[in-house]
Amino acid sequence: MTTTVETPSAVIDRVSLVLDAFDGPGRLNLAQIVRRTGLPRSSAHRLLERLVALRWLRRNGRDYELGMRLVELGSLAVHQDRLHRAAIPLLHDLHRATGLVVHLALLDGSDVVYLEKIGDRMMAAIPTRVGGRQPAHCAAVGKAILAYNSHADVVDLTTRKTRYSISTPAQLRDELAQVRARGVAFDREESLPGFGCVAAPIGAPGEAVAAVSVCGPMNRMMFDQRLAAPIRMTAMGIWRDVEDGPRRVAPTLQQERPLRSAPVRELQYA
Repeated sequence: MTTTVETPSAVIDRVSLVLDAFDGPGRLNLAQIVRRTGLPRSSAHRLLERLVALRWLRRNGRDYELGMRLVELGSLAVHQDRLHRAAIPLLHDLHRATGLVVHLALLDGSDVVYLEKIGDRMMAAIPTRVGGRQPAHCAAVGKAILAYNSHADVVDLTTRKTRYSISTPAQLRDELAQVRARGVAFDREESLPGFGCVAAPIGAPGEAVAAVSVCGPMNRMMFDQRLAAPIRMTAMGIWRDVEDGPRRVAPTLQQERPLRSAPVRELQYA
């Protein structure tokens, strides 16, 4: 009888499949993981139990969820990033000055990914989280980066968060032109009903490696210099405090998997 020994790369591929199955909220049982990964039930069970022993996963009865070791590693990766470290004190200052929820985000494909979220009791009303994603064209931070990103020429406009979300290439072209003209981006209930955001790009002039925003209920938002000025000053301060320039600090995320549904439309910038 021949025993098949998996190569290290094959093991890593299977571990990656299992961890990717948890891309979303909630717990999963063995049957759900088998369906999502396509792995044999016995192989999936062995991997799951080993990952539980290593604290990469946590078992609660028959269900599994992401474990504390992944949380620790993810937190370490974020907090080691120079951009994030430079931004933290200024983000707290911006929150204290405005009383609004503050985000730090970067662009990954058609989405923005949040690196930091700072606020008070209002935070619970805004369903963003560190490591979470949002369609870039629906968020102020996304538009602030897209306006200065020459590689962001493909945007999935079929994804809409509210009835106010941008839905056509012409709308997006006009919006990004306005962002470049005024130096800040606005979100007026485009990502969450009843809430708005103002964002500014972080980077050298004419470039953006990330963005910072303040968000709150529409009745507390001011889409003028009263918020635009402190946000732009915060963005410039973050960039000034980052050492060695954009080539060293631009955060790099794993390339996102292709969008499963909805055709991708190409956007040609004027």
